[in-house]
Amino acid sequence: MSISRLLALLLFATITAACGEPNSSTTTDTGLAESATDDLAVSDAELEGNPFRATWQTPFGVPPFAEIETADYLPAVKKALQELRADIDVIVNNTEPPTFDNTIMALEVSGDSLNKVAYTFSNITGTDTNDELRALQTQIYPMLTRESDAITLNDVLYQRVKAVFDARDSLNLGEQEARLLELTHRGFVRAGAAFAPEVKNQIAAINEEISKLTTQFGQNLLLETKAFKLVLKTEEETAGLSSDFKAAIYDEEQKAWIVGLNRSAYESFMVQSTNRALREDLFNGYRLRASEGERDNGPIAIKIAQLRAERATLMGYESHAHYILEYNMAKTPAGAEDFLLRVWRPGLAQAKKERADMQDLMGETTFAAWDWWHLAEKLRLARYDLDENTTKPYFKLENVQQGAFAMANKLFGLSFEQADVEGWNPVVVSFDVKDRAGEHLGLFMTDMYARDSKRGGAWMSSYRGTSNINGERIRPLITNNMNLPMPPAGEPTLMRFSDVETLFHEFGHGLHGLMTQIDYPTFSGVDGPRDYTEFPAQILEHWVSQPEMLEMYATHYETGEVIPTKLVEKIRQAANHNQGFYTTEYVAASLLDLAWHSLTPAAAAKINDARAFEKQVLEGYGLIPEIEPRYRSQYFSHIFAGGYSAGYYAYLWSEILDADGFDAFKQAEDIWDPELAARLQKWVYEAGGLKPADELYRNFRGQDPSIEPLLEGRGFKAE
Repeated sequence: MSISRLLALLLFATITAACGEPNSSTTTDTGLAESATDDLAVSDAELEGNPFRATWQTPFGVPPFAEIETADYLPAVKKALQELRADIDVIVNNTEPPTFDNTIMALEVSGDSLNKVAYTFSNITGTDTNDELRALQTQIYPMLTRESDAITLNDVLYQRVKAVFDARDSLNLGEQEARLLELTHRGFVRAGAAFAPEVKNQIAAINEEISKLTTQFGQNLLLETKAFKLVLKTEEETAGLSSDFKAAIYDEEQKAWIVGLNRSAYESFMVQSTNRALREDLFNGYRLRASEGERDNGPIAIKIAQLRAERATLMGYESHAHYILEYNMAKTPAGAEDFLLRVWRPGLAQAKKERADMQDLMGETTFAAWDWWHLAEKLRLARYDLDENTTKPYFKLENVQQGAFAMANKLFGLSFEQADVEGWNPVVVSFDVKDRAGEHLGLFMTDMYARDSKRGGAWMSSYRGTSNINGERIRPLITNNMNLPMPPAGEPTLMRFSDVETLFHEFGHGLHGLMTQIDYPTFSGVDGPRDYTEFPAQILEHWVSQPEMLEMYATHYETGEVIPTKLVEKIRQAANHNQGFYTTEYVAASLLDLAWHSLTPAAAAKINDARAFEKQVLEGYGLIPEIEPRYRSQYFSHIFAGGYSAGYYAYLWSEILDADGFDAFKQAEDIWDPELAARLQKWVYEAGGLKPADELYRNFRGQDPSIEPLLEGRGFKAE
């Protein structure tokens, strides 16, 4: 397992590990040896029949999900860590001078057995978790954080890496090998390998505590989200709800309609329901999750921010945000904030106009936050004669997926054939992906439906990464996950237009993982700074509403009729409806993220109320009370339980790239322009982290990106 990839996986709370065996040269730093002394002893009896110790004879080498039991994970992790430590000991104890092969390459291929259990455990705990798996997370993640520190903070190992890096100009390395050396060295330095032993011990202790807290934050949020149920039993309570939505949320056992807090169901209810009191109940259930009692995430968020600030200072940075953004495209917190404010100001002004329009609809009743979704939909219907219930019949899930596949075929020559593969859940559907020449690129596995055991949102992940070392061509197992309501048996899954855009977005991440042509796991697939990696996903959203694209997939699920031109035009005309709200709620969350992570240790130590801090920050920017940030602190899992700390702004920054990038296709007057598509394929989807992000973008676009297409796309004027 490559060390840079290991560290990246830890940022996403996915199971990873490094090495450092007690009383060996891999744990020579005082304190670090003690931190890595977990009992990894595991008997042959414990490992007997363990599927992670076998060679998988499954199609495409997918995990044998039916054979894996919860009790298999911990023994497999322990054994894999023993083997990883042995691999690292070979490197550290090598008496020969450090070389690219015996140090950098050896690190890249170390711990192979860990990959099987690491990828599987991290994915299953996101899609089909339970109390036993949650208990394992609290045991395994901190243990693996300690292991990670034991390797990246080991001075003997670092000195070998540094020696190779210092000699880089004389090594005549190929382009990919030179990049691997650069990123491996950077990973050690940014982990703190160059510091004195006492500083490294402090960093390791902080890392371990953060690991425990982020795991707890995510588990609290999942349990709180699962616990809330809005139970509807009367016609008055279901007033306004569409028949297909009611069918999707009906619980036969309870003889009631149940609305939970997954985003798709939440938005559908807030848009459709005419019962204002119940909209308020659901709104408060959503925004007050994990904000009180034993699962209050507020104190956890504060402690995480304090620890990150302390660690950044130890490493010589002004704040955690300064540390995170060093190699991002924004470069500094000030650069990120200045960019956000260029969009915040016109967005907030537009939101205030939208609020005034909706207050006019309310008459004497005071407009409130829980009215926004519902009245915005009323205005859209009045202004554009566009009701989402008239568009949903044209967006059947299977048709939308086939549309995404057709787009990938026309742009990049890819083909998708459904494969008979057992997934981790009965709803999983898999596809064998081939390139233009008919060569296997990877397996694409989709899990589209919400369930209580699954975390919220939509995401891309993988069960196996990509590598091509010593001619051994290993292709990836890529997943896309959404949380669509499960329709009744025999009924189609009809999607809102926003869900269609989300599917194309995650498909873009999937292509980034599938199409990679990088040999080394450290920078293959979805790689690069956070404010770049959203670009390959977001640019595909532009194809969704193009007339020639809609003709390929937007057909009525009953009649087969292609979506009417008039309806397409209404969709395009309404594209920026409610854009002030969408922009403001998103940028508010991004500014809140930067505020949490721009704190110095002294400033962070003064915070004792997460909501008070949040309120102070957002009121300082002028957020109106009728709009909540997209994520409040206590359920902001992107930054407190995921890999987006000081980086949530990245979606909008990437929108500079995707808007400017798609503008090239518009200028070419051909959304399938073969020359542009070829450059997009080579320099974006295939290139991984081969070069710095700005260089990759220029190689595709031929110029630096401009913010004007972004502002124009949101209906705002450039300043």
